[in-house]
Amino acid sequence: MYWFWIGFFVFVALCLAIDLGIGSRQTSELTFKSALKKTIVWVSVGMSFTGVVYLIYENHWLGANPKMSGGDAAVTYISAYLLEEALSVDNIFVISLIFRSFKIPGKYQHRVLFWGIIGAVVFRVAMLGGGVWLTKQFTWIFYFFGAYLIYSGLGLLKGEDDEEDGAENSFAVRTLRRFVRVVDGDHGGKFLVRDSHGRRALTILAVTVVVVELTDVVFALDSIPAVLAVSQESFVIITSNIMAILGLRSLYFMLAGAMAQFDYLKYALAGLLVFIGAKMIAHDHLHVPNLVSLAIIAGFIGAGVVASIIANRRRAPAAGGDDGAGGTPA
Repeated sequence: MYWFWIGFFVFVALCLAIDLGIGSRQTSELTFKSALKKTIVWVSVGMSFTGVVYLIYENHWLGANPKMSGGDAAVTYISAYLLEEALSVDNIFVISLIFRSFKIPGKYQHRVLFWGIIGAVVFRVAMLGGGVWLTKQFTWIFYFFGAYLIYSGLGLLKGEDDEEDGAENSFAVRTLRRFVRVVDGDHGGKFLVRDSHGRRALTILAVTVVVVELTDVVFALDSIPAVLAVSQESFVIITSNIMAILGLRSLYFMLAGAMAQFDYLKYALAGLLVFIGAKMIAHDHLHVPNLVSLAIIAGFIGAGVVASIIANRRRAPAAGGDDGAGGTPA
């Protein structure tokens, strides 16, 4: 089993190196077209891993749970993968606000996201492992996680207009400035420089990495209980989470500029979290088959996207009419 995990994380490291373009010193902002292509590639890789999960459980390799068939494991993996991708959308929205708050140029954002993703992989493995252990040791934790997910889902319906100006003055940043020196300005994408007195200091870019890492930990408090509602199979939930995280950087550049066009997606995510929370609370009394869970997860995501597209199409003619009506009289 150990050799598989070593090989898996080597594969993840190679994917991240290719995604960032290790060895290339060119720093440029990722275009929408390029981000779309990379997102398609990473989603294809993530979905293709379903075949690996199927073979491992169907043939009972690597000490796989003999009670779970390959087909059931594959459906569970896809459900967890889609769930993590859906919850990443709200994470992307907050990261976009952080970048605007710290005024991070687009050409440096990919570096912040790269290190943020590395940290996310480490934190998720540790937290998922701890979550699986908790659910096996204390069955009442399902009720706590379920209530928390419902609370989080309802919280998504609240406005978050004040977040954009809050990151730079947040408690985490103020605390960091008390212990280390931080210099303002553009330092060519470096994280560590020397100040005017020759002392080492962190750049705003490095501070942004710390804030993004802390943000991911906060969002993991939602995504980890949610994925535990889908399955408690360590292999399935860890691999699905990491494969979903791999494409987060390109997904950010694809969606960040168009988040306003998906205004109904937040409501879909809220409904999804409430559903999963209710499923966790009722786990002793109601069994929801994996295929049904997968259909509901895909349904929530699809409904949010379709509703947003329809709303945008209806707004477009109205906006055009307003422009025409607002012209200067001859």
